[in-house]
Amino acid sequence: MAEQFVVFCGNASRTLGQSIVRRLGACASQATSELFPDGEVNVQILDSVREKDVFIVQSTSPPVNDHLMELLAFADACRRASAARIFAVIPYFGYSRSDKRLDGRQPISARLVADLLQTAGVDHVITVDLHASQIEGFFRVPVDSISAVPVLCEAVRRVLPSGTVVVSPDAGRLKVATQYAHSLNTSVVLLHKTRDTGSETHVTHLVGDVRGRPCLIVDDMISTGGTIAESVDKLLDAGALPGVFVAATHGLLLKGARAKLATDGIADLFITDTVEQPPEMWPRVHAVSVAPCIAEVIQRVTMRETVSPRV
Repeated sequence: MAEQFVVFCGNASRTLGQSIVRRLGACASQATSELFPDGEVNVQILDSVREKDVFIVQSTSPPVNDHLMELLAFADACRRASAARIFAVIPYFGYSRSDKRLDGRQPISARLVADLLQTAGVDHVITVDLHASQIEGFFRVPVDSISAVPVLCEAVRRVLPSGTVVVSPDAGRLKVATQYAHSLNTSVVLLHKTRDTGSETHVTHLVGDVRGRPCLIVDDMISTGGTIAESVDKLLDAGALPGVFVAATHGLLLKGARAKLATDGIADLFITDTVEQPPEMWPRVHAVSVAPCIAEVIQRVTMRETVSPRV
């Protein structure tokens, strides 16, 4: 199996990449990636990739531009080294919130990233919980978007009190919230929010009844923590029980997020390892691995088997 493909782990996803490789019963291929003093990225492939399928595991997490450029350099190096097919395994797809123009004279950066990846030689993209499903349409190559809902549901099921209601933080997450509710055999309520700027949102009102009930807020990502903190306040004001649970696929948890989320209103926060966390991650946060899901997709792809029934 290991002779049919090679896996490279970028600096953004080294721990997750190693977990994926172990699940595959293989060894990570050797490469170096370093920054020159002026900030330019330099990638060197040390193992032969000629006529092999190449999987590059690299989230485009903060610092987004550095990690994106490293991924592009990896793809270009593999293309020039005569790889048969190049798979970009991007657990967290940066720029995914820029999937449309909210006003005139703005870029659609998610489309730009798709163009860059394809120009660099990427033949197939594997990702986890895209922020917007239409991003798949920005690519001319196949895209497999894996859902983290099953693994997160399995993790939160062990701690959720009876009668917990699933909360969608906005209309865009309602479909995913419904998937959580179906898996957990419960109901859904909806919070409406407006976006004031690229980094500021405001929760306006709640649709549904949470009085006297525990709540689970679900989302695809947590960056500054502002939306989650405001959502918790809105739920508590509406009579929800204190100790709200939160589940999100991508835990960016930028500077200041911990201060916003370190409130008695939040019980536990569940995320996945699509974005690597610092060793001092606080006890309230629980990371669930998506390595088994990604490894299974890689295995199916290399065996020319369908992945759609399992993603």
